[in-house]
Amino acid sequence: MIIKKLEGKERFDAYKLFVYCFHRRVDNIESERQKCEAETCEDWGAFSDDNKLMARIINNHYDFYVDGKPVKTGGIGAVATYPEYRETGAIREIFYEILKEAYRNGEVLSSLYPFNHKFYRKFGYEVVPFINEYKMHPGALKDYHSLPSEEKCEVYRWQPGENIKDFMDIYNQFSPTFNLSAVRTESMMLEHLKIEKEFIDRKFSYVFKHNGKPVSYLIFKDEFSPEAAILKVEECAWTSRIGFNAILNFLSRFTADYGSIVLPLPMGIDLLKIISAPNTYEIEKRTCQHFMVRIMNTVKLFEVLKKPSDCDFTIKITDEIIKENNIALHVMADKVEVLNDKTNDCKFDLEANIRPLGQLAVGCLSIDEALLRSDVKINGKEEMLRRIFINKKLFISESF
Repeated sequence: MIIKKLEGKERFDAYKLFVYCFHRRVDNIESERQKCEAETCEDWGAFSDDNKLMARIINNHYDFYVDGKPVKTGGIGAVATYPEYRETGAIREIFYEILKEAYRNGEVLSSLYPFNHKFYRKFGYEVVPFINEYKMHPGALKDYHSLPSEEKCEVYRWQPGENIKDFMDIYNQFSPTFNLSAVRTESMMLEHLKIEKEFIDRKFSYVFKHNGKPVSYLIFKDEFSPEAAILKVEECAWTSRIGFNAILNFLSRFTADYGSIVLPLPMGIDLLKIISAPNTYEIEKRTCQHFMVRIMNTVKLFEVLKKPSDCDFTIKITDEIIKENNIALHVMADKVEVLNDKTNDCKFDLEANIRPLGQLAVGCLSIDEALLRSDVKINGKEEMLRRIFINKKLFISESF
């Protein structure tokens, strides 16, 4: 088996593999050849001894926020293997090469959307419950149908080709306050707003302004259902309470249009704790956990993490794949020291495998939860560790 990055014609072959495995239907697949062969993304393939493409993985490049600071992050996507080559270890061998190169290239985190959590745990990833979806009838928002006059906002529907500055301004205030949100360029924002056929896609985007200043936006799709149409929010963001309430006010207007609204909110913003509703029991809540994260470089991550001024603890880390992460660290408020090899008999304040450590670092796992795992052990300074590894708001903003 040969593992290598794909170029030229190989990228088109990988696209055909993607179409095959992800049940896509393409009228004229040859029309995609030139576009595929000109791609520049980091695309990896596994080839058989007779040089046939067996499997592929793309490592997309992002900067994700962690404690308000952007860090280099890989986004693993397009994982696919032809059926005749499954159970050959092709994906495993690609992963080993990707992870080693990602470490060398300075990635701090890696992330993915799993088809199976157990499969990706083998490579050091762990689950991140990252969003709550709330399903309700628009009538559940009737208390927001009338807002105080001083809080009322102007509503603007965005049309393709119009300026996206308002969306960018809102996103750039909103996203750094959430861990794992992406640093977004204008082209990335346009992907979220993109409409190919307006009244076939049934996708609509709105900006809300208060006294002329943009305070929130809403992107949603109209989904068909035989019983009644569903308003499915794809993304919303806000800069203030007024902006958030403007979104709820707008959604409350659709009692005659939709049988239900599905509203996803970032982890750490619980609608059921803040909403004024006639009957909150009528709102269904579902936690989404189809996202996983992995630490690629423990030293760099601890340098980025927000720490109290008196931070001072030691940690021993185990990583089955990236040998550079099998280290002991002395973590202080202003620096991180790698301890020497003469520490085998030392008693570290915290011992953790790379999987739960990723959860602790991004803020989706508490110390109490971590202690229920077999791969986390606290030997000292528990009170300090509780102040460092706290629950944090999460916003997963990109698909890959």
